[in-house]
Amino acid sequence: MKKCEFIYADGGHKWAMVARDPARPNYLIDTNEYLVINNGRALLTDPGGVEIFAAVFSAISQEIDPNQIEALFASHQDPDIISSLALWLQFKPELRCYLSKLWDSFVPHFGGDDQTFIKLDDGGADLHLGNLPLTAVPAHFLHSSGNFHLYDPKAKILFSGDVGAAIAPEAHDEGLFVTDFDRHIGYAAGFHRRWMGSKEAKLDWCERAAAMEIDMLCPQHGAVYQGADVARFINWFAELETGFSTLRT
Repeated sequence: MKKCEFIYADGGHKWAMVARDPARPNYLIDTNEYLVINNGRALLTDPGGVEIFAAVFSAISQEIDPNQIEALFASHQDPDIISSLALWLQFKPELRCYLSKLWDSFVPHFGGDDQTFIKLDDGGADLHLGNLPLTAVPAHFLHSSGNFHLYDPKAKILFSGDVGAAIAPEAHDEGLFVTDFDRHIGYAAGFHRRWMGSKEAKLDWCERAAAMEIDMLCPQHGAVYQGADVARFINWFAELETGFSTLRT
């Protein structure tokens, strides 16, 4: 079963990670969901697929009243990101969902209507959870053509979606945080080479990320990078050959 574990807390300002599920069916990719809480108000990032809604909802309910969730943040349109939308709206119809304007006629196939979505322009946007400022950071073509990450400048946390994603084999399953960068990055390499299709977009993101204060980089798959491993990842990603050229023989 999934568990909801706090990775940051400063008074009423908290981040919780709904961590990986070792009991999931092996035909589903494992995912992380992150809950940002500010004085009783919450935002859930990439809430996951319909298949795992019950597990995510149960894990969150162990720690907070899910009614405190007032918004969802969808980094992009994939089913493992947001196909649970209809179930979340069944639970709380007034929920709003932040996502790229590119997907405002695609994601409604999972649920919602014109009142559900807060459409983000390509340049990103400043958001607020109560009095807590957050930023939707452009990450287009990494891997989706309309893609955003979420930055919390107070906690110095960047939710990075598929950037940084890594799935370790069961024999080397990790905890919440990366503890052996060199081993961990081996699990990330193949995914990033194939799924990150634009060198220009990759370098633009790396430049943005390097200029930000980031204590934790939190991907949607795999362990969290923290401390010096954040810069290590950015530098590794900047140098990695990605995209179509990796298919050439």
